[in-house]
Amino acid sequence: MPETNQKDFTIAIVGGGMCGLACAIGLARAGIKVKVFEAAAKFDEIGAGVGLGPNAVRALKGLGILEHVLKAINIKDSVAQANFRFVQGSGNHEILFEIPDVESEGGTDVDNKGLAIYRPTFLAAIVPLIDPDTVSFSKHLTSITQLESGQYCLAFADGTTHNADLVIGADGIRSIVRDAVVDVADPNKDRLVFANRYIYRGMISVEALKAVGVTQDISSQPLAWLGFGKMMVTYPIKDQTMLNVAATLNTHEFGAPLSPAKPRPWVEDVNQKEMLDAYQDSWGSTATAILRQMTQPSRWTLHTVYPPLDAFVKDRIVLIGDAAHAMVPYLGAGVGQGFEDTYALCRILAHDKVTKDSLNAALALYDSLRRPRANMVLEQSLNAADVMQSLGPGGHDVEECRRRLKEVYGSDWHHDLWHYDLESAVSSALETF
Repeated sequence: MPETNQKDFTIAIVGGGMCGLACAIGLARAGIKVKVFEAAAKFDEIGAGVGLGPNAVRALKGLGILEHVLKAINIKDSVAQANFRFVQGSGNHEILFEIPDVESEGGTDVDNKGLAIYRPTFLAAIVPLIDPDTVSFSKHLTSITQLESGQYCLAFADGTTHNADLVIGADGIRSIVRDAVVDVADPNKDRLVFANRYIYRGMISVEALKAVGVTQDISSQPLAWLGFGKMMVTYPIKDQTMLNVAATLNTHEFGAPLSPAKPRPWVEDVNQKEMLDAYQDSWGSTATAILRQMTQPSRWTLHTVYPPLDAFVKDRIVLIGDAAHAMVPYLGAGVGQGFEDTYALCRILAHDKVTKDSLNAALALYDSLRRPRANMVLEQSLNAADVMQSLGPGGHDVEECRRRLKEVYGSDWHHDLWHYDLESAVSSALETF
């Protein structure tokens, strides 16, 4: 995105995570004055891996960020979605389904399959791209007030304030900015809910698994091990010497309403016995061996924004990423949708016809473009969770599970998720501006 002349409006971004920082870089390159307010004392992300599909890769390329990210990673480790395979968690781990490859003419593995990256690695790669003078740390937002001038006054817990013409909420799943967008009269105003699931995470040595007799190929591709009310995802990292593990456990009956948000902390180190007891008698030999090698798991309490928001925009306050549509990770699509938001918003605000006087119309265009797609992916992520955790007694048999997996992961919808032409969608929308 080429740099242009300075715009006649200013922007405050609340949140300096993956989407907030990418958005700041994209806007600054478009000649827009931007200031980032981050609650942490420094740029910091919890050290979990995230999957970026081809759609996210294209968004990062459009923002001018991808080349810097690729320099920071091992491509062999990081190519994701490559022949992602679903296997039965019990018995002999029978293969249930494999996501078909989709290749574009002249495309690389990253273009066709996406990549996986650790959040801290991503931030480390792009932090040098932003002017440090545009970022303020230890800024906990307490309120947003609209002034008579039309600007917004952001107040922070340390007593400081900042005025801007437009506010972007990139402050994640526990967004404070979201409270300023959701209608106070909405009966579902508090959209943050517990997704009725925990995930146990850890990393283990591939050699250690071989030493305890594991002969199954677990290090050449991502695997999803499916059961009833539980599942596990494994994928290789560090030149296929380590296995990243995420084991999910349902806490409620299928179909039960999502629950009120849990108190923090949402990420805790737990005793291995808790995890093993939850999976007792459910898994076959290889899956059990993987869990037994995960001696120091952390437990993540999954939350989501539900029901989906009716608007990502209110006046000149706009949401991106998890602040707008935090979703469960069963499609590996949440961060990618955030980068789609970021690319679309930066393109729209950079348009030469967007001025302070037309900001409301520009944000309405963003909302009409992004909200239907992102909310649909949010809904489908919950559906995918049910599909992947419904195999076995009390749920579906193997053939029904195969049918449902194909319905989700082998469909035109799944292809469109990863290979959506965002650039054309934004260009078409701008033609109507």
